[in-house]
Amino acid sequence: MMTAAVFSRTVTRGEDGALSVGGVDVRELAGRFGTPLYVVDEEDMRARAAAFRDSFTTAFGRHGAKVDVYYASKAFLSSKVARWMRAEDLCMDVASGGELELALRGGMPASHIGLHGNNKSDAELRRALEVGVGRIIVDSFTEIETLDAIAREMGTVAPVLVRVTTGVHAGGHEYIATSHEDQKFGLSLAAGAAFEALVECHDAEGIDLRGIHTHIGSQILSLAAFQESAERMLGLRAAFRAEVGVDLPEVDLGGGYAIRYTPHGEELTPQDAAAGMAEAVAAAVEKVGGSWPHLSIEPGRAIAGPAGMTLYRVGVVKRVDLDEGGERQYVAVDGGMSDNMRTITYEAEYTATVASRLSDAEPALSRVVGKHCESGDIVVRDVDLPHDTARGDLLAVPATGAYGRVMASNYNSVLRPAVVAVRDGEAELLVRRDTLEDLFSWDVAPD
Repeated sequence: MMTAAVFSRTVTRGEDGALSVGGVDVRELAGRFGTPLYVVDEEDMRARAAAFRDSFTTAFGRHGAKVDVYYASKAFLSSKVARWMRAEDLCMDVASGGELELALRGGMPASHIGLHGNNKSDAELRRALEVGVGRIIVDSFTEIETLDAIAREMGTVAPVLVRVTTGVHAGGHEYIATSHEDQKFGLSLAAGAAFEALVECHDAEGIDLRGIHTHIGSQILSLAAFQESAERMLGLRAAFRAEVGVDLPEVDLGGGYAIRYTPHGEELTPQDAAAGMAEAVAAAVEKVGGSWPHLSIEPGRAIAGPAGMTLYRVGVVKRVDLDEGGERQYVAVDGGMSDNMRTITYEAEYTATVASRLSDAEPALSRVVGKHCESGDIVVRDVDLPHDTARGDLLAVPATGAYGRVMASNYNSVLRPAVVAVRDGEAELLVRRDTLEDLFSWDVAPD
């Protein structure tokens, strides 16, 4: 059973029961590109990017403030996606040298790129300075010292934001909550490390201190958490102004807005997020005083996630009696944890539907599982699928546009899936499927 709210905006079901996305039948996509297959609804993805841009520009513009929206390359990145985001007037955050090069390859101006990471290498810092990234978000005193030395050696100045751990707890699984004290990211506000880092950056000859950055987590629904974080960040900015006499021009409040993964899930829309964030910053400015900074936000998965789905081919179907009575239908597909790590890593919940035909069979409690040698190899833990689900059927799992392909692996020496974009009846390859030649190219053959 298809729930439209979970699928991207151009997904429809025909009279014969087959899904189409972007005007292309999923059976055609599977036949042409194989399965598993990541399918990106280009119209949906670009519309979501534009919605964040317009909503935040309008909401903050009412206060005379400017705001930039940063696309999360870690959610999904290809050179063509970078080109889309540039066309929609977004900036981009990257967290590695590889992501930086892909963004540049797609035409994203270096000045619109922010380099993240808690352990950037010397080579990554040098490359960022060489191409002229707009901001480097420093994460430790070690990095501040290293970056200062590299910038002076290169005869340049590094544009810097200091990443602040505000102590505001938000998000879903503990592994994606990023602003509590006992974790690897940022410099503590409560312990005074953030203020000390600001002073060190201000005094460093090779650093141009632009402002402060925080990110409190991912899959967040609570605007109250953002309000508290904004108040603490602007309080830090005010304290620095009072102590050092410098008004930091930029504040990045992160993001991580929740998306809907299942029919019963919730999301934080761009409109609600923008209105709530503008209200939060306005309240914080009124409380701590000072001018509005130039702001930036990072929607995270909220642009890429809902715009994608994964197509699988069903292989084995078996039914297992449950201890409490009844049975569970196990539907094994031709992918699994190698193309979606989130279920086994974060206990993430998804839904699924038979995508290639109609069925009037009774629904059966089902578990969609992969083909790997792990009992935890689960794609969808609990979903109702037709009792006649059979070998050869196509299954569609929505909301997989973020963290699918970028976290994919070759576990069991499987080949990572392709990524295809669809729009206006046309399909375009974004990332090709692995080949056996790729697999062999990494292997050092015996003499």
